[in-house]
Amino acid sequence: MKKKVLVRAPVLTRSGYGEHSRFVLRALRQHEDEIDIYLLPVNWGKCGWIYNDDEERRWLDSLINKTAHYHQEGNPQYDASIQVTIPNEWERFAPINIGVTAGIETNIVAPVWLEKCNLMDKVITISNHSKSGFQNTVYDAVHKETGQKFPLKCTTPVEVVHYPVKKYEESKINLKLKTDFNFLAMAQWAGRKNLENTITWFVEEFIDNPEVGLVVKTFAEGNSVMDRHRIEDRLTSLLKKYENRKCKVYFFHGDMTDQEIHSIYKHPKIKALVSLAHGEGFGLPLFEAAYSGIPVIAPEWSGHLDFLCAPKKDKKTGNEKIKPYFACVEYDIQPIADEVVWDGVLEKGAMWCYAQQGSYKMRLREVYKDYGRFKKQANELKKWVCKNFSQEDQYKKMYNSLEIKENFDVEDWLDSLDVQVNE
Repeated sequence: MKKKVLVRAPVLTRSGYGEHSRFVLRALRQHEDEIDIYLLPVNWGKCGWIYNDDEERRWLDSLINKTAHYHQEGNPQYDASIQVTIPNEWERFAPINIGVTAGIETNIVAPVWLEKCNLMDKVITISNHSKSGFQNTVYDAVHKETGQKFPLKCTTPVEVVHYPVKKYEESKINLKLKTDFNFLAMAQWAGRKNLENTITWFVEEFIDNPEVGLVVKTFAEGNSVMDRHRIEDRLTSLLKKYENRKCKVYFFHGDMTDQEIHSIYKHPKIKALVSLAHGEGFGLPLFEAAYSGIPVIAPEWSGHLDFLCAPKKDKKTGNEKIKPYFACVEYDIQPIADEVVWDGVLEKGAMWCYAQQGSYKMRLREVYKDYGRFKKQANELKKWVCKNFSQEDQYKKMYNSLEIKENFDVEDWLDSLDVQVNE
């Protein structure tokens, strides 16, 4: 008999967690002969929702409708739940509960995340940086009933499964770029992405160069017309003091298909991707740039190191060492700013990286002047990423990590994890 598996996730949102949710469901879909999938969609912040009318969307809608009918019958029972979101929202919905999360950009996770992790039977995250945050964070805690002090830490097994390389048919896209050499910044306009410095320092570096541009694809809260106007106002204010600049800054906003996004990376006038994010759980745009074969400029810290660094054989010794295959921006590790503290998520006192202005400008200059060298390096990285992060391998890793199989046994599962279900 098939096992009933509930997936609770922001699967219809255009967000990192939305893509993460669809990744999990694609992995499960290959085993529908073994499991009976149910889907409960949730929101993710203020992100917009996908509007695709394709075969996958129709499949997702069929799962949602099936789940709604099952709940209307009353007292739905599941053998396992998979919850794709930040840990604050994890609950026990079934005998087996698996939390899937991108983790956090900082060096530690919040106390409530550890408490929620310990409700789960397994945690699956997206990078070794994220895994380290769960495994290395410890707080001094006091038991609510006994008053006894104890170390609050994650006692649940944590595994890493990376995103897969996705293959798209390229679509024609006219970016209307006047400059032939353009850097790309693709990120939400939010404090942790550090777009203000990314743009400002670019302009200062190329202020007298009419041959260079920066393409900024961003949003703040969804892809509405109002959001576009707000960001235009911010960008205009940011650039106002550089009215005599010769370099170009292009602004793109609004919903784009996955094919259109992929075509931006492949556009002949897009030469490199830049990111000064304070940290990444994974960094999906950086990953997409890596497997598209364009150079990346970023700090050498956090989740994106899992795919921007690769083994390289030493010519003298023949030994392999992990080396960065991108233009590394130097950085400082410092506490997050007070204005981005978010109780239960971004904890006061947590640390992340601050890119150094001079180093960023130097990397911009080097990639522009010595592009052939960085493009060659990017092509080498592309080959390694496409080989080691293939869809076949990553879907298999995700499904095996979930361990939701037709003949799985709850007691065997718990014995293997050395935990007990909390009643």
